[in-house]
Amino acid sequence: MDDAAWVDVIQKMDEVYSQLVTDEIELEKKNAELEQSQQFIFSVLSAMSDVLVVCDAQGLIEETNTALCELVGRTDQQLRGTSLYDLLADDTSVAAARGVMANRSPTRRGESIELKLRGTDGESVPVDANCTPRFSVTRRRVGTVFVARPTAEIRRAYQELRAAHEALKRTQQQLLHSEKMASLGRLVAGVAHELNNPISFVLGNVHALGRYSERLREYLHAVHEGQTPAQLQALRIKLRVPHILDDLPSLLEGTLEGAQRTADIVNGLKRFSVVDAETRQEVDLNQVVDRSVLWISKGAPAHLKLCWQPGMPRLVKGNAGQLQQVVMNLLQNALDATAERSTQDPEVRISIEESATHFHLRVEDNGPGISSGDLSRVFEPFFTTKPVGKGTGLGLSISYGIVEQHAGVLRANNLAEGGAQFEVVLQKLNKSSRIS
Repeated sequence: MDDAAWVDVIQKMDEVYSQLVTDEIELEKKNAELEQSQQFIFSVLSAMSDVLVVCDAQGLIEETNTALCELVGRTDQQLRGTSLYDLLADDTSVAAARGVMANRSPTRRGESIELKLRGTDGESVPVDANCTPRFSVTRRRVGTVFVARPTAEIRRAYQELRAAHEALKRTQQQLLHSEKMASLGRLVAGVAHELNNPISFVLGNVHALGRYSERLREYLHAVHEGQTPAQLQALRIKLRVPHILDDLPSLLEGTLEGAQRTADIVNGLKRFSVVDAETRQEVDLNQVVDRSVLWISKGAPAHLKLCWQPGMPRLVKGNAGQLQQVVMNLLQNALDATAERSTQDPEVRISIEESATHFHLRVEDNGPGISSGDLSRVFEPFFTTKPVGKGTGLGLSISYGIVEQHAGVLRANNLAEGGAQFEVVLQKLNKSSRIS
């Protein structure tokens, strides 16, 4: 061989060696990437709180995770190659797992079954398992992936959530009752004053009737004894019998009027205290506002200017007691707001305007108004700008719910000249839908 041939051989050997070095470097790089991928997969499997079991088509375990090993008390090496059915605690679980494995047309989403695994001490551990088929590149099923979560923890969490929900419902009912009692408390002064007048009137008339009855009894006794006409005439003048006879109709009429006024006040209280939210009847908003103004004004400052002029009947379908609670709450809030400004006399204005299909009941005050940050929160439960102990923060929230139940709208805004306005919008009661 000449020198040129040897040079060519040496060059080829250098090329082959260089390629071998390059391939070795690339192989080491691939091995490093593969190791990193394996470590990543292992870290993910170890971090899973759910139990993971990967089986082949015969149900032999190919892969597990830390959660399963801790649950059954066996290592990954001890589990690999063993049957999935050895981990199950009863025949029902074995039958369910076999049914999933034998399914010839599984979906990619898999199916959920309940299984019972055998725990570290042999105890039965219920789990909710999602079983997903595993396919090869040729779309042939080669196994099943089980991802399960112990249901004891879920059930315990559900029971705790349910208990918390029941406690919240009881608390809400207690708060609603407390707010109702607070509203009733604001009525006490006005109701006591209103009841005192007719009752005192009736009581005075009854005392007068009692005295008159004694005089009439004495006169009738004299008549029955057969006294002379002169004696009877003198006794008649002495006992003032003509005056009694003239006064009896007015006494009886006044007594009946006082009793009727008392009955009207009691009926108003009954309408206010009714708790049946489903009771719907024909309600005149004028009467609702009248009663609310009557009772609220009793505890209001003497210099309060309360502007309200009832007009034609404003009929809606609803619960009179609940609507009165809304109006009274709005009035009380308006009074509280006007009390914050001591530089001017408090003024509260109430009006009802009519549109084509709705009535717009507005309560306005000349208080400081509502800050822009609070305007969007006034109807939130427990939100209040009053000092601690002065308000529950439930009045407007409950009022909002009541109006919403009446298919209406309750909204708040500030007036351009100062003060706040609350508007209740309720649908008119059409003549065709009048309640008989």
